[in-house]
Amino acid sequence: MKIKRLVAVIALALSTPVLAETLNNNSVLALTATGLGDEAIIAKIKNSDADFDLSTNQLIALRQKGVSSPVLAAMLETAQQKSQKLSMDSPDPMVPHAPGVYLLDDQAVPPKMKHIDPTVTNQSKTGGTWGYALTSGIASMSIKASIQNETAKNQTDEDQPVFYFFFDEQNQGSAWNAGTTATVTSPSEFTLIKMKSKNGHREVRVGSVNLGGAKSGVMDKDQIPFEAQLIRPGVYKVSPKYSLASGEYGFLYAITSNGPRGALSGRIFDFSVKNLSADKD
Repeated sequence: MKIKRLVAVIALALSTPVLAETLNNNSVLALTATGLGDEAIIAKIKNSDADFDLSTNQLIALRQKGVSSPVLAAMLETAQQKSQKLSMDSPDPMVPHAPGVYLLDDQAVPPKMKHIDPTVTNQSKTGGTWGYALTSGIASMSIKASIQNETAKNQTDEDQPVFYFFFDEQNQGSAWNAGTTATVTSPSEFTLIKMKSKNGHREVRVGSVNLGGAKSGVMDKDQIPFEAQLIRPGVYKVSPKYSLASGEYGFLYAITSNGPRGALSGRIFDFSVKNLSADKD
């Protein structure tokens, strides 16, 4: 009978989920008081969740109560690693985020930010070639940048959607390294554009060629003015200056040269607007 009861107790213990333990200052004091040793305490700190109070006064108090310097250093390191964790969906711009462009979705429950992955232009097209040829270059031939799919993955029904741009300080290996590999530090280096959906793609005019030479840049009618407000160093709140009709849009960065080659160098942070109210205005 005793053996059966022991087996039952062990089985129950194994089947019961263990609650995650979160270390705090008192936990470290208790471990220190047992004489467990620095190596074991540090290993415990590194392999547990932690919520330490590491203000100057608390550090002094911990040291006075016998916590060693190596253990205090491990506590500080753990706290630093926790503070460096980056969010990908918090609606609070004061919370550290991974670098990139985020679309605010305040209709979600709870509200969140959607990270927009950049889409690289994968085709360049020309338009008006017949007119260009027939007029010996007097009429302009347009250069268009094209990206896949007729609609973007990220969609909003807001007529003036809100975006947040997060720029990392190091700017190395981040979402901002584009065709020029130049450092990007401000939304002013982007153009908010309207794209046309056509034959399974979206496209925008990014240049023209005629007898007088070549031009690069998005046409004025396809550019949309926007406002950028600095929230804190490296973080900007961005929104269009007027309501957007339903359609395909994006923040364009890095057209590096004229002609088809330049059209292949762009990166577009694309989104769709599904806004019936603006369409009726």
